[in-house]
Amino acid sequence: MGVFSTVHRFREAGEEANVNNVERFGQPAKSLFTTSKVFTLHHKIDITDSNENVLYHAETKFPSLHDKTDILDASGASIAHIERKLISLHERHLVTMSDGTAFQISNEILHIVKDITNIEGLGWQLQGNILGLNFELYDENGQIVAVIAQKMLSIHDKYCIDIYRPEYEKIVVAILITLQHMIKDRENASSSSASSSSSASN
Repeated sequence: MGVFSTVHRFREAGEEANVNNVERFGQPAKSLFTTSKVFTLHHKIDITDSNENVLYHAETKFPSLHDKTDILDASGASIAHIERKLISLHERHLVTMSDGTAFQISNEILHIVKDITNIEGLGWQLQGNILGLNFELYDENGQIVAVIAQKMLSIHDKYCIDIYRPEYEKIVVAILITLQHMIKDRENASSSSASSSSSASN
C-alpha cells in the first residue's frame, strides 16, 4: 500500500483518508464517492457519502453531440447542467449551477502528464496528474478545495473526492462529473485513434 498511498490516492467508502492528503491538507471535512453505471442507454453516475447513501445523481442524454448532463440531488432537485461545446481543437465544457453560477473547463489539461488549468468563471485551478489519476482543486486564493482520485482498472469508473471546503460541495461535484466526462472522452478518442492506426497499417 505504501507506494499507492502516496502516488495513487483512491480509497473505498469506509476506509481511512489517504495518508498523503492528510499530511498535506489535514483531515477532509467530507468525502464522496462515485460509481458509473455501465451498459445503459443513459450514462448514469451516482455520488454517495461514506455510508453509501446516494446524495447526487448525474445522467447524460444519449446519443448527444453536446454530451448534455444534468446533476440532481437525492430529492430530485436540480444542482447543475453540463454541456460540451466543440470549439476549435479543444472540447470545452460549460457548467451552469442551479443558482446561476457558470464556469468553463477545457480538456487542455489532458494533453500532458501533469498540468494546471484555470477554471474560467471561478478563478479556480485544477491541477492534474493523469498517471497517478489524482487531481487537486484550488480556489482563487490558492487554498485547497478538494482532492479527486480515480480507481485504477475499474469497469465501473470509480472516484473518491476528499472535500476540504464543504460550502463548495455542489460545485466540486459538478467539476468532478465534468472531469469524468473529459477523461472518458479522451480515452474514447485515444481508442479511436489506435483503431484507425491499426486499420491503416493492415
